[in-house]
Amino acid sequence: MRFGPWTWLVIAIIAEVIATSALRASNGFTRLVPSVIVVAGYGLAFYGLSLTLRNIPVGIVYAVWSGVGIVLITLVAMALYRQVPDLPAMLGLGLIVAGVVVLNLFSKMQAH
Repeated sequence: MRFGPWTWLVIAIIAEVIATSALRASNGFTRLVPSVIVVAGYGLAFYGLSLTLRNIPVGIVYAVWSGVGIVLITLVAMALYRQVPDLPAMLGLGLIVAGVVVLNLFSKMQAH
């Protein structure tokens, strides 16, 4: 099965969110299973990013990857670790999402 660049970007984002979530659980890489998840997750994330960059400009890829990743990891932190963002954090997240949307809808940056 061959995935397109946007599918690889989604895979990279999910892998990064899983790896980042496991990073906290690894307790400084002292717990084996979460540590393995961290390494495998980041490995898959960067592999997916490398495939995405064949077709989509790096500025677009990184903006989407980091913006969506920040929002998703915040939701995971809320669910797993009860870390509830305050109003300034929510406003900041909203600005990040708005920036990604503007970049994707209005930028003249083209894929090669």
